[in-house]
Amino acid sequence: MDGILTALWPLFALLLLGYLARRTDFPGAAFWPPAERATYYVLFPSLLVSRLSRAELGGAQTLQLVLAVLALLIIGTLILLLLRLVFRFPNAQFTSVYQGGMRFNTYVALAASAALIPGPGVALAAVVTAVMIPTLNLLCVLVFAWFGQSRPTLKGVLRTLATNPLILACLLGIALNLSGLGLPGPARPVLDLLGGMALPLGLLAVGAAIDLRMIRGSGTPVLIAIVVKLLLFPVLAVALSSLFELDLMASQVMLIFTAVPTATASYILARQLGGDAPMMANIITAQTLISMLTMPIMLKLLI
Repeated sequence: MDGILTALWPLFALLLLGYLARRTDFPGAAFWPPAERATYYVLFPSLLVSRLSRAELGGAQTLQLVLAVLALLIIGTLILLLLRLVFRFPNAQFTSVYQGGMRFNTYVALAASAALIPGPGVALAAVVTAVMIPTLNLLCVLVFAWFGQSRPTLKGVLRTLATNPLILACLLGIALNLSGLGLPGPARPVLDLLGGMALPLGLLAVGAAIDLRMIRGSGTPVLIAIVVKLLLFPVLAVALSSLFELDLMASQVMLIFTAVPTATASYILARQLGGDAPMMANIITAQTLISMLTMPIMLKLLI
């Protein structure tokens, strides 16, 4: 446990520093929106292109990891649909429970992978990200199309996927890798420097987005989203890692992705597509705070 806490402590410290900075208005409220945009559109794409272009993508192990991630997303969707029938969540409410149970915070997952598995951790995490981001975006939009108040069109869905900077970065990194071209020499140090800023600034931005006022009257839907995402999914990840015979590092990265809180971008999607946005904000805040306790425990118990 001491080793895991030592590795994760800097992540949680940055989350807390981001929260304190936002609450004390330092360096000012105007700083955070452009910082988040820079991280989303420039820094994280640079990190993903840099790591995926150099990752070991060939061989059966990468294919097994991809299949395990896809199986996780399919099983998770079926579990949440079953829970909707059991608890009879209203449609808009269920869209928030679904996002809270399924989505992951990319910033926290990549930072935790880098901290716990120095070196290959980020490369493996980039592979998982390349699979999860487009698949989850598609699944979430389909859930909103079925249960939400708005009905996204096929054209709109395709546009969203085609313009997502993280998806485009994953595709570019994989293309450079599989083509054998790799990153041009002059571009590599630039992307490495930009990517090096992504994790700390991303974690500060996640912390700045925490709003304790959002935790109110949580109730069963928020509790379900917390239990599924932070407790059930890590156990499921371990079972699938064993089923697909993943090696230790791949199993650890898959476990990390299931143990992190949901994505803060879930709130934006809830507002845009007619979900329960206040409940989504509640889930994001609660999971982010609770994951500081559950992540070390689940990783210690299951690794």
